[in-house]
Amino acid sequence: MRGPLTNIRGLVAGSYGLLFPPRCACCGEELVDAARPEHGVSFCQPCLASFGPTDRHGCPRCGAALPEDQPASGDCPQCKGAKLHFDAVVALGGYHAGLRASVLRMKRPAHDALSLALGRLLGERRHGQLSAFHADLIVPIPMFWRRRVGRGKNSPEVIARCLAESLRLPAPRGVLVRCRNTLPQAGLAPSRRFANVRGAFRVRRPAAIRGARVLLVDDVLTTGATCGEAARVLKQAGAL
Repeated sequence: MRGPLTNIRGLVAGSYGLLFPPRCACCGEELVDAARPEHGVSFCQPCLASFGPTDRHGCPRCGAALPEDQPASGDCPQCKGAKLHFDAVVALGGYHAGLRASVLRMKRPAHDALSLALGRLLGERRHGQLSAFHADLIVPIPMFWRRRVGRGKNSPEVIARCLAESLRLPAPRGVLVRCRNTLPQAGLAPSRRFANVRGAFRVRRPAAIRGARVLLVDDVLTTGATCGEAARVLKQAGAL
């Protein structure tokens, strides 16, 4: 029965595609055959272009974009002198233009499809860099419980699930929790962001990360304050 069942599933999927043609998760335009995704990354070519170049030249320590003629090592003006507790950053793109607008939209529950598409795009475009970390598990940056209930979703959790599927890694729930309701980082000066998140995280399941290499996931990284504090707490609890 395996062969007939496979054929039936193919017919059903084909019929569904005719009735409901795939659309771009960002702008809603119908995807023509040439732009249809191979791995579930549902974006049209103009939207993909608005996210920035496929191959991004950035600082491996903080993720900031670098001029093409500057080596991706050594002194970076964005993170020079900064005390960051994470070891490296892999970014999908710069926080501007089309990518910025999409990241802001995906924070709302109505745009779950956009969150999934961006998570899959990150997994596809940066698969080699992410795999090179040889991570043991994936941990998303958590929201404070009241804000999580009010918003209805946490974008880093969605991205983490996509990366877990792409990299075939576990993403256990509830490893890291936000134990203090901090002010939104976007409304603070860079100098205040580190103090704002100090002591905001707690490892609830230390056995899950002890001796493990952790891939920490957030939807936006600017000064590195939030991810840096989360990384500090994870390492204090035994992460490598």
